[in-house]
Formats: sequence, C-alpha cells, structure tokens
Amino acid sequence: MGDTISLEHRINAAGGALDMLRDSQLGHVIFPGIPPEFTNWRDEQRAWKDSVVLFEQSYHMTELHLRGADVKAFISSLATNKFSDLTPMRAKQLVMVDHTGHLISDAIVFCEADDFLRVVGPPTASNWLQYNAESTHFQVEVTRDENMIIPRERRDVFRFQLQGPNALPLLEEIVEGSLPEIKFFHIGEFKIAGQTVRALRHGMAGRPGFEIYGPWDYQQAVRERVEEAGITFDLRKAGSLTYPTAAQESGWMPRPFPAIYGGSEEMRGFREWLPAKSFEGGASLGGSFVSDTISDYFVEPYELGYGPLVHFDHDFIGRDALEERGGKSRTKVTLEWNNEDVFKVMRQSVGSDRPRSKFIALPVPMYATFEYDTVMMNGQPIGISQWSSYSSNAGAVLSTALLDNESVEMGSEVTLLWGEPNSRRRTVEEHEVVGIRAKIAPVPYFEKSIKRD
Repeated sequence: MGDTISLEHRINAAGGALDMLRDSQLGHVIFPGIPPEFTNWRDEQRAWKDSVVLFEQSYHMTELHLRGADVKAFISSLATNKFSDLTPMRAKQLVMVDHTGHLISDAIVFCEADDFLRVVGPPTASNWLQYNAESTHFQVEVTRDENMIIPRERRDVFRFQLQGPNALPLLEEIVEGSLPEIKFFHIGEFKIAGQTVRALRHGMAGRPGFEIYGPWDYQQAVRERVEEAGITFDLRKAGSLTYPTAAQESGWMPRPFPAIYGGSEEMRGFREWLPAKSFEGGASLGGSFVSDTISDYFVEPYELGYGPLVHFDHDFIGRDALEERGGKSRTKVTLEWNNEDVFKVMRQSVGSDRPRSKFIALPVPMYATFEYDTVMMNGQPIGISQWSSYSSNAGAVLSTALLDNESVEMGSEVTLLWGEPNSRRRTVEEHEVVGIRAKIAPVPYFEKSIKRD
C-alpha cells in the first residue's frame, strides 16, 4: 500500500504480534463525525426498541469498490458464502477466513451492478480484499473510499440507518410516491426531497429497518426531510456513545480478533504488504484473558453463528480447513452482568481505598480495540467474553461471549474476570482483577422482529 514500514516489520520489532498489541496505547475505537450524544444515550438506545433511531454511518466505515467483469468470481474465491447468485440491487454479508479456517473479517457487499460491488465495513475486510485484488488473475479494479477518522471534505456516498418499529412508517411518510416493496437484504430506489437514493432493507439491534445511501451532495436535503418528519415519529439520532452499543442486543460480534497476526504461513505476504500504520498495526489487545498462543484469540465462523454462510459448493481460501472441522466447539451467548457487582466495581474504581478495580465506563466499558475477558464456572475457565455495553432496554451491562458447548445452560451463573493483569498500557490504570457475576442469556437478547420475506 505504499508504506515503507510494513505490519510484519512492526511485529518483528515488537518481539511478536501479542507483544505489539499488548503494548499499544490505543483505547476503544472512536466513531468520528458525530457528537457523543445528540440528546442522551439512554433514550437514544430506547429509540430502536420503542420508536425509531437514526444511526450515522457516513464516517466510520471503510468502502472498497470492486469493478470489472470478474468481480463475483473474485470475491467468491475469498468468501465462505457463495456470490454466484448475487444480482444487482441485492446485498450479502461477506465472511472471509484464513487458510486455517479462522475469521479474518466480515462486511456487507452491495451489488450495484453486475460489474460493480460496493464493500462496506471495517478496514480489516477492505485490506484483505485489496491485497488479494492486486495480485489476482481475475479482471478486477479496486478503488478505496477511506473512512473519515482523518477528516476530509467528502466521500462517495452518505449513509445512515433508520431502525425501530417506526422506521417503516417514517420512510413511507418521506418517500415521494409510494415506497417500493423491498425484500430482506434487497435494495430499493426512490426519492426523498427530490433526490434519488437507495435503501438496503435489513435489521440492526434486532429491529427492522433501512440503510439509506446516496450521492454525498444529496445528503443535506435528505437529512432535513428525515429529521423534519421524524419529530412526529419520535426519531432520535444516535451519537458516538450509542452507536457501538447497537449490536449488543442482537448478538452480532462487531470486532473479533482477525486471524492475520499469526496462524497460517500464507498470511506473511499480507502482513508484509499491509502498512504498520494500518488499523491492524495500531490496534490494542486488552482484557483478563491472557495467552501466549495467538491462535487462542482466533474465532471460527460456526461459533459466531455464521454456519449458514459457509457453503462448500465453491472453492475459497480456508475451505478445506472448515470442511474438516465441521462444527463449532463454542456457543455464542449473551452475558447479563449482575448490577450489584457492576456498581460495586464502579465504586471501588473511583474511591480512595486501595487496591482499586478497573473502571467501568458506561455505556461502553471496553478499553481496547480487541478485548477478551475470561469467563469462569465453578472455578474453571469456560470461554471468553468479548463485546460489551450497557443496554437501557435490558437495564444491565451485556456482553457477547463464546462459551464451551457443554457449559451453556440458559440462566446459569458464571463469573467474568474484569480487568487486565500486569497491563503494559498507560491507558489502563493500576487495579486488581475482580470477578463479576453474570447470567447466561440467549443471542439475540431480545426476540427479533425482522421479517425475512
């Protein structure tokens, strides 16, 4: 990517990938372009359950544009799910693994035309796709539309989601003419405020909704119309504090540890291509789960709930490893943290008594890019807890966890170890690791109401 210092160089200089990640001073990844709160994060959270919320997505996600006659064949060579049946005005979730069958990243692919795919998601997905596109024999051209962590004037498109029980009535109110019928994960086109936009029908936070996008210059008129009509439907805009909590109730794991730092030897070329200043090069690893074996942090598609997105009817990187593995060894669950324990830890973290406990920030307790906390039952480790946030709808801190299959019983109590032992990072205060009781709950936490027809 044109950088003289590669990720591989940085890893070697740090003495290994785990040392590099544990020494990183980066905290929880920020969401740029919007204020922490438009109103207050408690009511912004409640909006996706009770009314309608606007999630801003114009600034933090990376876009990769793939053009050419072979775009579907190219992306199929990397995807666990098949793309041969993807047609214009439809979208698919993209799941990619390394040669050992461990997850690299996922993203959403928008099929704008037979020869144009728009990949939207984290930089981990775009980086892996771009690396492979630059050396593929398929006819593919790549252009990159970076996120706006570093601010600039414009991007290709603006993008926001309307989610919640009032999302459909609001959209029907603002669309000029009648709203076209849009099936689940299909894309519709219509006009708002005289501007032609597109919308993907899907769901987030376990609620039905629409992801609206269009040319950058159209957004002011579109936004004004949405917000004007939104008053009647109790529209709330989600700030940067609220946005990262939206995945919690639906159980999607937004940032699993990508299998690029070790594992298969085939990933070395990617690390030599990827700049040290990339997202992967600056990321941090935190939490109470500490292992010297990097593969202990890797995850598989099956345990993340992506089993239905693994298709063996085409060749792709990692196919043989996934086929040989077959099933999942861990089950994804929600952990509902005990409020009494949470508030006790919060008191201990700010009081004058020593030792202190690790501070729990609300609504997002996480303090590292990749955060893994040990989960215990009957004194034995049974898995890891990863993404966590406070849910006003649940009235508790929730986290998404991967637990040993035999340990999963809904309603059972476990203990989450909270803190980072022997932390090397100045962003983490001196503290002791403590236990927080939690109850095993389903994924998604609330029953979904997304209609998939």
